[in-house]
Amino acid sequence: MRPKVIVTAYAHPLLRERLESYGFEVHEEYTIDYAGLMDIIGEYKGMIVTTRLKIDKAILDKAKLLKWIGRLGSGMELIDVDYASSLGVKCVASPEGNRDAVAEHALGILLSLMHKISLSNEQVKKFVWLRDENRGTELKGKTIGIIGYGNTGSRFAQLLSVFDVSILVYDKYKTGFSQGCVQESTLEEIVNQADVISFHVPLTAETHYFANQYFFRNCKKAPYFLNLSRGKVVNTIDLIEALDNGLICAAGLDVLENENVKSYGGEELSMLTNLTERPNVIITPHIGGYSHEALEKMANVVLEKLELPPRH
Repeated sequence: MRPKVIVTAYAHPLLRERLESYGFEVHEEYTIDYAGLMDIIGEYKGMIVTTRLKIDKAILDKAKLLKWIGRLGSGMELIDVDYASSLGVKCVASPEGNRDAVAEHALGILLSLMHKISLSNEQVKKFVWLRDENRGTELKGKTIGIIGYGNTGSRFAQLLSVFDVSILVYDKYKTGFSQGCVQESTLEEIVNQADVISFHVPLTAETHYFANQYFFRNCKKAPYFLNLSRGKVVNTIDLIEALDNGLICAAGLDVLENENVKSYGGEELSMLTNLTERPNVIITPHIGGYSHEALEKMANVVLEKLELPPRH
């Protein structure tokens, strides 16, 4: 009998092809929920996941045959990695696979905000032709603050470097990376000097609501604000207040605190409506790292890190 692998979200076809070539029986369960996974996880030796399902102690305790978990993308906050490791389950992620896509998406959102591309396009669709009102702001000469200098933060800095900008980077866990237009910096320097602030951090206890009322009120230059990391890095209520009070001039978000928008009601619905009705806000549905190329690269990276074959 072949060992089984469950794939819980859409992946590039090569993932299935390669796993089958290694001797695995692959089950693609793209719509399975937590309860459904709990019922069947005991059958599987391997698991491929994204951000949709929480792999906690209860799931892992039922996964008696599980030897490895492959995460398509970056961020392991939904996986209890410490407990999995204690059970001998290898856990790997693939941030190298989608860093280019996230960095390009961040740049696209930023340029669209600064040059009012999305806004003016929507106006023209309604036969409204406004030039002075949609005058753009150039990126050249600006100071960019990047918080988090991992795979996506560093690649975003690389893309920005051709625009003749100054890049200030704060990363609590990295030092010695200043080079060219990239300058290792402090959080205080970023909020004081940056015309643009972009978040590229994992979601941890330290980064939860990192961008809060205190953070926004310390921004001195009313920067463009970007978040392409995790929704709960930003306190949405405080973000709206910052926009209301001109503490930031615009916001570009690829993530939300709760991305199941069909479940919204009450305050959540009110906040999302508030943001979507603003001309200086762009929200995309967590697609920054979801390019066609990224899907293939993430699959390759996961397989390489899992070292399959020969160790099943």
